[in-house]
Amino acid sequence: MSDLYSRHRRVMPDWLALYYDDPIEITHGEGRHVWDSDGRRYLDFFGGILTTMTAHALPEVTKAVSEQAGRILHSSTLYLNRPMVELAERVAQVSGIPDARVFFTTSGTEANDAALLLATTYRRSNTILAMRNSYHGRSFSTVGITGNRSWSPTSLSPLQTLYVHGGVRTRGPFAHLDDRAFIDACVADLKDVLGHTRPPAALIAEPVQGVGGFTSPPDGLYAEFRELLTAHGILWISDEVQTGWGRTGDHFWGWQAHGRSGPPDIVTFAKGIGNGMSIGGVIARSEIMNCLDANSISTFGGTQITMAAGLANLTYLLEHDLQGNARRVGGLLIERLRAVAAQLPGVREVRGRGLMIGIELVKPGTDDADPQAAAAVLEAARAQGLLIGKGGGHDTSALRIAPPLSLTVAEAEEGAAILENALRSAY
Repeated sequence: MSDLYSRHRRVMPDWLALYYDDPIEITHGEGRHVWDSDGRRYLDFFGGILTTMTAHALPEVTKAVSEQAGRILHSSTLYLNRPMVELAERVAQVSGIPDARVFFTTSGTEANDAALLLATTYRRSNTILAMRNSYHGRSFSTVGITGNRSWSPTSLSPLQTLYVHGGVRTRGPFAHLDDRAFIDACVADLKDVLGHTRPPAALIAEPVQGVGGFTSPPDGLYAEFRELLTAHGILWISDEVQTGWGRTGDHFWGWQAHGRSGPPDIVTFAKGIGNGMSIGGVIARSEIMNCLDANSISTFGGTQITMAAGLANLTYLLEHDLQGNARRVGGLLIERLRAVAAQLPGVREVRGRGLMIGIELVKPGTDDADPQAAAAVLEAARAQGLLIGKGGGHDTSALRIAPPLSLTVAEAEEGAAILENALRSAY
């Protein structure tokens, strides 16, 4: 046990999760690689939980942070803030939401918390519809709407939460149906739920469920949900904390795979936009954003140094078409991993879009989750110089692959080869 690990265990909470039997300290990074305190280099296929979106130590971002640090780090939202306004303008422009207003927070948890405040105030209702297998944060309100027992430490909540079907395509009571019938069954389930409750404030949904193992419904499900929700005046909140900014390759926002009925009423974001700096936020139509009748501020949301980083990062992403790179390189990586999976009895499914890929593991010959194998593959990949993530919801175990969006074809091939070796060592 390292000295740092011993010190960590003495002062940090027991429930603060760490990866690996022998946890590593990451000391620096460059591009798609990071180094630990022993000088070992790793190819990073998890990006600080989908947060290092463009690259480690991206010169454009580090330059913007350094220059802003030399001027002023922070002043709060009580004063005009040029970097915050400039980033808000860019975010509103790319949001797809008409007359969009933007409120910055410090995390995705806080962004979803703010979205719940807006929706429940606007609708005068404390009932929320959420998806089974979902994850929306670790605050009191967001834990209360998280449909994943592994990440929900309490049933106490200021909200009444009703969970609906649809977030997981290949498990559950509708898994045997084709896509059209699956959508019809989920819409019927939602319609039935609405007949048994007082009018909800909103449905909150991740277009691709992150912590749940990168699961998603067929394209168009949330568009059909939206038609039903709109008929009842219920808002649609798209949690884009993990799916936003082009990670799925096919779309800039995850909700655009379900955009036939128009954009969401509220979008939440975080993680990748800051490339490691603490940025979260909410985008909403002006009448929703402006519905609060009391003063509010954000001490650290929108602080100058994070806004400078976010603006530089978003500019780099757009100018270098990293969404297109995620589509091209991610497509190659998914096909490579599916070819490997076809030879291994313990891989149930390789799923995902762009550079957001899940590998679901089961005990060979069964449909039962295999969390021990997931942990073993995580360790084996690390031993060979590759960092990946893991997740899963009710009775599932999945590996999570989410490299920076600047990943090269050669790096994708290298990572796939390591993953193949790690998977073969477990099965």
